Amino acid sequence: MAAEAAMEAAGPDAVKVDVYDAMPSVGRKFLLAGKGGLNLTHSEPGDAFLARYGARREHLAPMLAAFGPEALRAWVAGLGIETFAGSSGRVFPAGLKAAPLLRAWLHRLRSAGVGFHARHRWVGWNEDGTLRFVTPRGERAARADAVVLALGGGSWPQLGSDGAWAPLIEQRGVAVSPLLPANCGFDVGWTPHFRGRFAGEPVKPVIVAYTDREGRQRRQPGEFIVTETGVEGGIIYTLSATLREQVAANGMAVIHLDLAPDRSADRLTRELAHARGRRSMAGHMQSRSGLKGVKVGLLREFLPAQDFGDPARIAAAIKSLPLKLVAARPIAEAISTAGGVAFEALDEQLMLRALPGVFCAGEMLDWEAPTGGYLLTACFAIGHAAGRAAVRWLNRKDEE
Repeated sequence: MAAEAAMEAAGPDAVKVDVYDAMPSVGRKFLLAGKGGLNLTHSEPGDAFLARYGARREHLAPMLAAFGPEALRAWVAGLGIETFAGSSGRVFPAGLKAAPLLRAWLHRLRSAGVGFHARHRWVGWNEDGTLRFVTPRGERAARADAVVLALGGGSWPQLGSDGAWAPLIEQRGVAVSPLLPANCGFDVGWTPHFRGRFAGEPVKPVIVAYTDREGRQRRQPGEFIVTETGVEGGIIYTLSATLREQVAANGMAVIHLDLAPDRSADRLTRELAHARGRRSMAGHMQSRSGLKGVKVGLLREFLPAQDFGDPARIAAAIKSLPLKLVAARPIAEAISTAGGVAFEALDEQLMLRALPGVFCAGEMLDWEAPTGGYLLTACFAIGHAAGRAAVRWLNRKDEE
């Protein structure tokens, strides 16, 4: 996106733009996103959309105003691919695939004169200021009047974003916050029986009660998946920034699950007080509370056996089952990362204050957002801003 924005801002034949990628082909993480349908953006109102970026909302707002959800959908349409909003408000391309969009985009960029160089891993600068690349044919140098670094975070390192860039720019006096897992799962420590029986099972619908960053009690509906080690997906990803901070501060985070959002505790108590007769406890629970499978398994995992004889205690557990999260999953497993180049190290045009002519874009910057289209939208918007800013900087240099 930075390459395209630079070409558009400069005008025909005004600049030569080259894209260097460490991987054998470009857009590999983009293609991975396509396996989930390629959730490009979200159709919710602007204020709600911006709120998803938390503490970095003010930094990202101007870029999203210039190239936000509607502009992104129009841009995709310009590549010949229509988009649609699903029932959740998430926006996808028709066909739910990334490959057709990427092919059309690369064709347009190549036709405009953008050069692509695969298997070129950037490893810093030479003494004369040229860029250093390691390639299968040895080291190569490249000179550029302006540079946009879009090196990714640290998640999915097998696709290129391994965070190896951080020390290269820290050595040049650039402040970089440690990379942390975002949109990640958390370890719980299941018993072998529960893990063997329910790993991979979705838990839905639920309401998760949690404490937010300001210490307020919140309740949010959603769903999640039980994993071999704990929980991931859905509402867990949405809350991952808050949960990650609590684990770091306290050694754990505790959430409470409402396993029966459509039933009150009083109703559950009355229903569960009915005589079980010859039915099993699982059958009785399903008949009287609507719970079955993994939800009953969660109750058995954490509720003492003796409490199953007390309808009120069962009902209380169903409405507020505590789940202790003891660690975030490793960064390599995360959907995205927090941390990266501090916005304070950049000027208003995304140029590094310590390195004139070097701009930064995408997930290597210190921001995060939940899944739902917010990550991709911001990456597009930041790339768009960086590409245009690089051209403006070059034009000012020429005027001087």
